[in-house]
Amino acid sequence: MPPKTLIQLTLAIAAILLAGPVKASEPAPSPAPAASATADSAIEQHMAEAGIVGLGAAIIVDKKVVWAKGFGFADKARGVPFTPDTVMNIGSISKTVTGVALMQAVQEGKLALDEDINVYLPFKVANPHHPNDKITLRQLATHTSSINDRWAVYSGTYYFGGTPEPLGDFLKAYFVAQGKHYAAENFLKARPGTQREYSNIAAGLAGYIVERVTGENLKAYTKRRIFAPLQMNNSGWSLADAGPARQSQLYASQDGWPLPILNYEMTTYPDGGVRTSVADLSKFFAALLDGGVHEGARILDQRMADEMLRFQFTDANKPANVNPQKLNSGLFWATKHGATRIGHNGSDPGVRTEMLANLGKDIGVIMFANTSLPEQDDRRYAAIHQELWKRAEMMKKAGQAAR
Repeated sequence: MPPKTLIQLTLAIAAILLAGPVKASEPAPSPAPAASATADSAIEQHMAEAGIVGLGAAIIVDKKVVWAKGFGFADKARGVPFTPDTVMNIGSISKTVTGVALMQAVQEGKLALDEDINVYLPFKVANPHHPNDKITLRQLATHTSSINDRWAVYSGTYYFGGTPEPLGDFLKAYFVAQGKHYAAENFLKARPGTQREYSNIAAGLAGYIVERVTGENLKAYTKRRIFAPLQMNNSGWSLADAGPARQSQLYASQDGWPLPILNYEMTTYPDGGVRTSVADLSKFFAALLDGGVHEGARILDQRMADEMLRFQFTDANKPANVNPQKLNSGLFWATKHGATRIGHNGSDPGVRTEMLANLGKDIGVIMFANTSLPEQDDRRYAAIHQELWKRAEMMKKAGQAAR
């Protein structure tokens, strides 16, 4: 998929023209104060040098949230601090929420991962280059469906207020011949299942299929089946239903200067529309790492949680352009950092998010930043994430020593 830098810049220009810690699940030994202060200073220095306005982070050790903190501002002009309870868009981490909803429907027998998706749809989806090959939910969730995000269309799915094109209408127009968004280029020339190509629109289609089989809008369904059980009280899919008073202002950094970005939502919301806080997302991540349950609230049974996180690619069963030793995939879940970490990240205008764990699932780090950086400054996010990761490893070791 083309980078979203063009959208970020457009929103920044439009903006110019229109112009506290959470309670951890269980006390855990903390790193030495001097080490913590050094890590905080390093994070703040990276933020200042790159023009990152606000950042929040949490650490999960042994499936429990043990630390969370905010840095900088949720709204710089008003002096509102960024805290673990600050709400913002999380970009493509939203796909993991769609993934849990999908697996809940599989768990209840409403969906099958390897069935032809046309069984569940009111219109037909087929790759015109391979019209007799079925596309499956497993392929949608591993980005091997052969569906392509045609940038000329996908870039227009962001909107500012008003009434968006309904998700089902957009998808029908994208996939059905003679539809206003249709083109053969909406699909790769590769057969479904044979090549990995990250696709936001495929994730939107998966979310729409969940809506079809449950008979419920994904926004309402996930609130009832995921957010409420986990007590994610400041989470939702729109400005109105995700703690509006806690929403962060978003920014785009240009030459180190943060420019406010207008709030936006998305037509294909299942691929990136969740708004939540570090504190709330920590509960969700801990549940995924612990077999679908967190503090007594179960959102998936163990078997479905295991299948969602299971590496789907092997040397004998993989897309032609994937080396499973360097990149592997669960269901809306993937390896990162050279296959040493697992989870998801997110990138959208004014948004950079990370939700990653080690392969043993006993260390996890969540990071939110409310500022987009130019591509050449991406290393700043990586450096901050690494500072957080080192802190997590220290807390893990401190806990082991205490035992």
